[in-house]
Amino acid sequence: MAMPLRQSIRIGTYLFEQKLRKRDKFPLIVELEPLYACNLKCEGCGKIQHPAGVLKQRMPVAQAVGAVLESGAPMVSIAGGEPLMHPQIHEIVRQLVARRKYVFLCTNALLLRKKLENFTPSPYFAFAVHIDGLRERHDESVAKEGVFDEAVAAIKEAKRRGFRVTTNSTFFNTDTPQTIIEVLNFLNDDLQVDEMMISPAYAYEKAPDQEHFLGVEQTRELFKKAFAGGNRRRWRLNHSPLFLDFLEGKADFPCTAWAIPNYSLFGWQRPCYLMSDGYVPTYRELVEETDWDKYGRGRDPRCANCMAHCGYEPTAVLATMGSLKESLRAVRETVSGNNG
Repeated sequence: MAMPLRQSIRIGTYLFEQKLRKRDKFPLIVELEPLYACNLKCEGCGKIQHPAGVLKQRMPVAQAVGAVLESGAPMVSIAGGEPLMHPQIHEIVRQLVARRKYVFLCTNALLLRKKLENFTPSPYFAFAVHIDGLRERHDESVAKEGVFDEAVAAIKEAKRRGFRVTTNSTFFNTDTPQTIIEVLNFLNDDLQVDEMMISPAYAYEKAPDQEHFLGVEQTRELFKKAFAGGNRRRWRLNHSPLFLDFLEGKADFPCTAWAIPNYSLFGWQRPCYLMSDGYVPTYRELVEETDWDKYGRGRDPRCANCMAHCGYEPTAVLATMGSLKESLRAVRETVSGNNG
């Protein structure tokens, strides 16, 4: 795991504070969606299926920042839609960073080089560029040629200007261990991005393509083979060791979607951004008025094949904090990642 040491200490302190306050549900990172509009039409995403009136909306800065502060989460992942299409996205980032929130701005990078001058490098801020494969595979996944090359050029320019750059890669049942190895080797060794996040494709119900999502057993077999030969230790993966264990079937966890809540134009989404069972105006209402026990594999059929980061990474993090052995393991991997 390559999370910066400062960030690791901050998150560890935050989790310890929640334990002292005896809180059993709290946010680890908020998924903030200040718009649904996008400049791509990816087959695995259903955000742009919203009506035209919704796609024109942009969340006000005060509303976006206020939701994060209300939740108390130490980290924010800004997604959408394409966040760089929001005319005040840099101001949202600036205000969150000023409050020492760790901010990851998720982007397909088509507008990144044009917008870089609006942002300031900070240890609290990183661009998270979506890369699903090498050139042909990535361009196919986003249904547009040239996107991979532009993303690579944008990553290089952002790093040249001193920004932290991470990546987010989603893998489908059309992927093989080799395609995963190839793209992660490229990101890790050639582009030398700061951190990489990986995820099995999950059954997002509004996505146009419903045929290529991964099942649980497919996911475990795929990542078990991709992680073989020391790759997992070598790659700068932005995940807890226990979550990586989970992906390759060495561990299993219940879903804790309340720890990575989604806040969008409609409010706090229940129970997670993959399932729309209604919205509430406050995080407190989301936590206290949602029947969390009815969700997860074995409880809700919609969750049967889900191994998504938003549900299971926080469970792995909490399990790490509850075990001295796993905590020491995470520290070792963090230190080795920062010294690598």
